[in-house]
Amino acid sequence: MHPSNSFQDTKIPLVHGTGAIPAVGFGTLIRDPVAAKEAVKVALEAGFRHLDCAELYSNEDVVGHAMREAFEAGTVQRKDLFVTTKLWNNNHRPERVSPALEASLGRLQLDYLDCYLIHTPFAFQPGDEQYPNDEHGQPIYDSGVTLMETWRAMERLVDEGKCRSIGLSDIRLEKVKEIVAAARIKPAVVQVECHPYLPEWELLEFCQQHGIVLLAFAPLGHGMEPKITDDPLINAIARRVDKTPAQVALAWAVQRGSALLTTSTNPDRIRQNFDISPLPDDAMQEIRNGIATSVRFNAVVETGVPGFVPQVG
Repeated sequence: MHPSNSFQDTKIPLVHGTGAIPAVGFGTLIRDPVAAKEAVKVALEAGFRHLDCAELYSNEDVVGHAMREAFEAGTVQRKDLFVTTKLWNNNHRPERVSPALEASLGRLQLDYLDCYLIHTPFAFQPGDEQYPNDEHGQPIYDSGVTLMETWRAMERLVDEGKCRSIGLSDIRLEKVKEIVAAARIKPAVVQVECHPYLPEWELLEFCQQHGIVLLAFAPLGHGMEPKITDDPLINAIARRVDKTPAQVALAWAVQRGSALLTTSTNPDRIRQNFDISPLPDDAMQEIRNGIATSVRFNAVVETGVPGFVPQVG
């Protein structure tokens, strides 16, 4: 699946889609538009060929401009880039799915997506508000649509050639199983929080059994406490293999068969996070057996409200 000395060119074939997804991806959840545009350009120059976006991030237009400039500069061609974006919770009604994708394509300045994900399995009240709340500040959910109905609309997007694969995000294994059992076009990708403190072994095993790519977001725990990069075991391995703790945690993710997303606005860190290579087998076993810390940093799987994305308005 990967060359012996680097994970930079590792791709995972999409059994339920077209092509293959680069295992090392760059997440675009960067609030400052100037910083976001520059970070995407640096990431593409460093070699990243997988960009993860979302309507919710409110910067698809910024990412689109960065990609366009990279195309025009000859840094990368569209055919070599894997671009994902996501359907937000207020657009789960089937009649809203295609317009939402078209709007994302317009902002990204693209003709098609490589992958379109349902951002969370929670449907919010349809409308223009991303976070419709009641008088108590609680989300207003939409009981008039099921996740399966939204999925059927996603399948039609593949039929129409608007996206080459579809998938799920911020979701628990039980819900993934429901969709896999009933879907005509199976999920190609399932994106969830995943790192050495939340390894999601059962979900990973299910995904691999069904040809689904598990895509790990927050593979470094989003820098939150307890910090994965401060973990004594990961630091000991990093010293042993002459890599940073971050590089060890990222390599662990790819080596176990998942893809990952890493985000930074620091050019040196962007390049460093792309420069990852296989770990010794004993290091992989140490991480699996020797880390007892168990933490979920983002409660989005409980409510549909992402913990890492500041609410606007």
